[in-house]
Amino acid sequence: MTIRNWARLLALALIPLAPAAAAQDYPSKPIRIIVPFAPGGNVDITARTVAPVMAEILNQSVIVENRAGAGGMIGAEAAMRSPPDGYTLLMGSNSSLSVAPNLYSKWPYDPIKGIAPISNLQTVPFVLVVRDGLPAKSVADLIRLAKEKPGGLTMASAGNGSSNHLVGEWFQIETGVKFTHVPYKGGGPAMTDLLAGQVDLYFDQATTTVPNLKSGRIRALAVASERRWPALGDTPTFDEAGVKSFVVSNITGLVAPAGVPPETIAKLHAAVTKALAAPAVKERFAALGVEAVGDTPQQFAAFIEQDLARWKKVVQAAGVKVE
Repeated sequence: MTIRNWARLLALALIPLAPAAAAQDYPSKPIRIIVPFAPGGNVDITARTVAPVMAEILNQSVIVENRAGAGGMIGAEAAMRSPPDGYTLLMGSNSSLSVAPNLYSKWPYDPIKGIAPISNLQTVPFVLVVRDGLPAKSVADLIRLAKEKPGGLTMASAGNGSSNHLVGEWFQIETGVKFTHVPYKGGGPAMTDLLAGQVDLYFDQATTTVPNLKSGRIRALAVASERRWPALGDTPTFDEAGVKSFVVSNITGLVAPAGVPPETIAKLHAAVTKALAAPAVKERFAALGVEAVGDTPQQFAAFIEQDLARWKKVVQAAGVKVE
């Protein structure tokens, strides 16, 4: 055999070792976390809370990039169609991981096989909040107002087909009321208009509700948790407010494109776990009223699969459609 042929055989033999070597050297360049919503919402806040701590742990820059639109599809597609090398991640939520895939007939990737879950970072219940000038001091008051004039109250959401939207649709099904849906390009803009009195109500995550309640321009009527949420101790649960079994939380977690080496996923999971234990993150999460999770990739994968099935039922029952 000639020297040239030996060189070819050696090169071919070394090819499978390249990904493993890259995984061992990971990370050797900045990591990008794509947030598929506008700045200011729950997903964005979570990403910007953990990113700098993960950067210290990994000894590499971790950059947060917002790519809003289409219920999270634009950002999710950009992240999941990136090279599976661990340098582009998605900070996903119910909206982009399990709600939107049930709404868009041409979702750009398989919501189960097309992703590599890393960890669910935090969970927080949804909260029904209304503008301060709305004459509704309770959920019962809101239902009465809505039934007096169907479609007369405006309901903000983080976008058509977002988890906020679907929670609102579920509430309307359960209570027999009808709101006029006003979709925004993210939770930040939706909350801004609620604070300004431009819309009447919003099914928000406690992450953004808790800080904004201090302004006095919005009021929380009920929280969708099984028990009263510590950061909203004066706010009744929906069960207490008369809407039974209305329990739903928003999750926020990191996923990567399918095919990322297991060693890289393990390093990212370890960084997330350490970040969630960091004092700065714990203090920030406590101030926002969220509960840290930090589950394993396998546990997060199981949750996503279950959540996909759950929201499929809600989408079908509500008859929600997106273009």
